[in-house]
Amino acid sequence: MRTMVVSSPEELAVVDAPEPVPAAGQVRIEVDAVGVGYLDVMAQRGQYRTTLGAGAVPGAEVVGRVAAVGPGTPTGLVGNRVLAVMPDFGGFAEQVLAEADAVFPAPDELDAAEVVGLGLNAIVAELGLHRAGVRAGDRVLVLGAGGGIGVLATQIARAHGAEVTVMTSSEARGERLRALGATHVVDRNRTGSPEGETYDLVVDPIAGPALGKHLRLLRPNGRYVLCGGAAGIPDPQALLSLLEDFHKSPTLFAFSLTAVSARERRQSWERIMGLLAEGRLVSVVDQSLPLAEAGAALERVAEGKPFGKVVLHPR
Repeated sequence: MRTMVVSSPEELAVVDAPEPVPAAGQVRIEVDAVGVGYLDVMAQRGQYRTTLGAGAVPGAEVVGRVAAVGPGTPTGLVGNRVLAVMPDFGGFAEQVLAEADAVFPAPDELDAAEVVGLGLNAIVAELGLHRAGVRAGDRVLVLGAGGGIGVLATQIARAHGAEVTVMTSSEARGERLRALGATHVVDRNRTGSPEGETYDLVVDPIAGPALGKHLRLLRPNGRYVLCGGAAGIPDPQALLSLLEDFHKSPTLFAFSLTAVSARERRQSWERIMGLLAEGRLVSVVDQSLPLAEAGAALERVAEGKPFGKVVLHPR
């Protein structure tokens, strides 16, 4: 089978690999679509807990059909169409192994690209907002709102009755976000950040040097969901703003799926499917490319160009 492996810090290569054999508790999936996210970029650059060095295979989420199961794994999974979350990567391939407790039913009404367009990003956005207790009437700010997490966080917050402000990089992206439920748009290239505004809840998938400034946008008893690092690892000094604003009782949720149980992920996916069925959530796919163009896909993500999810098709 074909697999894309890291050949250098900035390059990938196609290699032939043997068909993987599932161990106990695992499934083998014939892949129809792979999500490409900033997580892959960070791991390839050595900026994540897992470094994708030479010979490693990027890709943390796939959609496909279960072709085989390992010993002790329910045989009823064979033939099921699923989304698989792969925290240790390995998704840029025609077939992959995944833990059986990390696969979720893929909705029949969406094609493979649309399912992966939800995928990890939807679970991160939904669980982050769920843990932070988003509710009707909240003023919510979504940073990096045109990215894979942002386009979904915007919709999910709106579905809960929040008034959503989004920060993005152009007027065109802002109009697309309005169509997804945003009430207010801040063009970061014009104003930098909302002026004179404060929020009950901030969703931040970008972090970076502006973290301290964004933390100060919280209202008293505000909640801040830090769920990514697309703008880089923030200076630890940025967290001093939490202490300086101690009188406002802010709460910081430093949120990563690696610390979330399989049960919580499954419950989140069920809530996401509920929003989808109610017509309150749509998948946003930026581009679909063949597996051989994985390098171009990663470059596009690294440059912050996608609106929504970039998807690869191995077959």
